[in-house]
Amino acid sequence: MILIPITWKIKGLIPIPATGKIRQNNTANGQNIWQELISMYINFWYPICTSEELNNDKPTRAELLGVRFVAFRDTAGEAHVLSDVCVHRGGSLSKGKIDGDCVQCPYHGWKFAGSGACTEIPSTSGKNPPARAKIDSYPVCEKYGVVFAFLGDLPEAERPPEPVVDEAGQEGWRVTGPVVFEVDAYFERSVENGMDPVHNEYVHPSQGAPAIDEDRYTVVDQPWGCRFEVAYGNYKDVEARQKVAQSFTDETEGLKAGSWHIGPNALMTGIHLPNNVSFIQYFFEAPIDKKRTKIFFINARNNTLEADKDEWINGTFMNIAAEDRSIIENLRPHGTPDTMTKELLLPGDAAVVKYRKYLKTWENQGWRIDWPTLRRDEEDVAYAIPSPARRDSRNWVIDTIPLTAGE
Repeated sequence: MILIPITWKIKGLIPIPATGKIRQNNTANGQNIWQELISMYINFWYPICTSEELNNDKPTRAELLGVRFVAFRDTAGEAHVLSDVCVHRGGSLSKGKIDGDCVQCPYHGWKFAGSGACTEIPSTSGKNPPARAKIDSYPVCEKYGVVFAFLGDLPEAERPPEPVVDEAGQEGWRVTGPVVFEVDAYFERSVENGMDPVHNEYVHPSQGAPAIDEDRYTVVDQPWGCRFEVAYGNYKDVEARQKVAQSFTDETEGLKAGSWHIGPNALMTGIHLPNNVSFIQYFFEAPIDKKRTKIFFINARNNTLEADKDEWINGTFMNIAAEDRSIIENLRPHGTPDTMTKELLLPGDAAVVKYRKYLKTWENQGWRIDWPTLRRDEEDVAYAIPSPARRDSRNWVIDTIPLTAGE
């Protein structure tokens, strides 16, 4: 297995849509205002940065779920992800420096360990910091060239599984990435696009515009999400189809593809061509705000394994992704409607409907961020995603990010 980190500077080469539910509310004085209701969720694994970005020279800032985080490495090389707000006077730790195993605030020099505990307050002449001198620290796993953090407070036994690329380390497979993109769009429609097998015939001439055999298919539940697989009968645009493997053929017998998701933000797609040619694609999405999303893309293939073919194959898939973007960024509304009655959904949308039902389940568990309140307070209140430590200790200085009420 070889992991090759790639950062694409070309804007918008991956399908990342905008979403935002708009609902009209009344203010106290009777005036109408527009509030943006979008779906972001705590208690899932999110990509923070690439391993290559993170070093022990200086901290790294990451923005997602409407708040900021700081990531750094300690002297042993272990990655840590913390809330990026110092509890003293609100300094941004990501603008500070790394001192040994701690990140130091640039404002007054307070030092915080990877656990989130303050270890030193220079102005107190060696006295132990008070118990409240702590910030949220999040569970981290680093693999495939990506630093992931679990952004939530669930105990370990109740969390969704760590991100996994099943083909990594398997003989006969080559894994490349991460390829990192940031686009001015939102993540939820992006995942739905991947869970939609019907659109390929109309959106993807670069794939030959493959048509599915039947618009009815079975969606199967799995832990933390669902999956489907469909067969494709023929290519509607063979001439436009771009080569993605050395053993390239226009035959469609055995051609099939499917997608699955884990949580709201991890999308996987399997493409299986004739002659045992397969590509498994992993899209780990980090929603930043309403119209910005960063995606960490990892591609696994069991064919054309030469390293010098990576750029060609990844470039071809980026062309295909750009076709999605041209559609998704022009959808209206940007986000999915509040109810499914606002769209005329058909059997071909079965996986999309199932995905939305999972989102509703996690909302009912109280994991959805209250975006209108977060944005209303952003100039006056510092918020943090609750970490597991909040279940074991009290007296936190930084407020927990507002969440919608579950059932």
